[in-house]
Formats: sequence, structure tokens, C-alpha cells
Amino acid sequence: LLENGIDSVTIANISKTSVLKRTSTYKFFQTPEAIKAALATKYFMELSKDFSKRSSDINTAELSVIVLRTVEIIYDYFSSSIAAQQLVLSNTTSLPVTKEPFHELSSSVQEFIERNMELPEFFNNDGVFRVFTQIIISIFSLNTRESGILNEVGKIEANRAAHAYILNWVNQSK
Repeated sequence: LLENGIDSVTIANISKTSVLKRTSTYKFFQTPEAIKAALATKYFMELSKDFSKRSSDINTAELSVIVLRTVEIIYDYFSSSIAAQQLVLSNTTSLPVTKEPFHELSSSVQEFIERNMELPEFFNNDGVFRVFTQIIISIFSLNTRESGILNEVGKIEANRAAHAYILNWVNQSK
């Protein structure tokens, strides 16, 4: 993945790199998409753990500061993992990632924001935070595909869009 890009993630290349026969590799992964989905799941699990570890209380009730910190933590993870950037953000096709790792990430984001700020009860809190998290990931993805690498423009735009989205919910709930 790092040396030759996402298209190089094939059964043949995995077999060669792992020194396994193709038939043995097929026992674990029937298609290249299954390999990519397993890697994407791994990256989301890592991101979720990283987010939980780094999202301490920040002693502010300013929603903009809390949203910015959320975006920064996710941005830092993808900035430090070029493989995750290539597979998750640069990929133009949707990977069949299981829901649990993404839901775990959005739950961590929700816990962090609710721990730092009292928010009104939304129609569907869990769903609102899944969309909020997806907005950040989607803008990072667009930025990565357009620029070739995640950069500050992506961070600024993800912050702006995520903040506008959550602020809209807060204002509707008043």
C-alpha cells in the first residue's frame, strides 16, 4: 500500500509479501476488497482508540473550541498514518467497513463533546454524532483526493462544516 498505492493491494501481492501460497491467502481474504476492508476497519479502530486516549477535558464551554479539538485529533491521526490516508481518505470507492469501528469513533466523539459541554437533547443524538463524524472524514477525504495529501485546508474546512452542522442542531433545540 505505501510503496505502490491502493491498486497494489491484491491477493497475489499479499501472498508474495507474506510468503504464503495464494490458496492460503484466499482462506483469509477471498478478494482484494476484503483485504482493504479489513485494513480500513483496523485504521478506524486505531483512530477510535487514539481519539479516546487524546480527548481529555479541555475546560471550556465554547462549542467552537471543542469542535476544533475534535477535528485536530482526527486530523493528527490521519496526518501520522499515510497508509490510513491512502486507504481511507484517498480511496474513490466505498469500502465495506463494518459499522462497529465507525460507531465506536462517533461514540467517542460524542462522549468527548458531551463531557465538555452540556448539549440539548437532539432528535437522535447517536445519529447526529455519526453524521458529525462523517462530515469530518468526508471533507478530509475530499481534501486528500484533490491535494494528494491531507493538509491544513482540509482541517479548516472540516472544522467549519462540522461546527456549522452541530451548531445548527444546538440552535434548533433551543
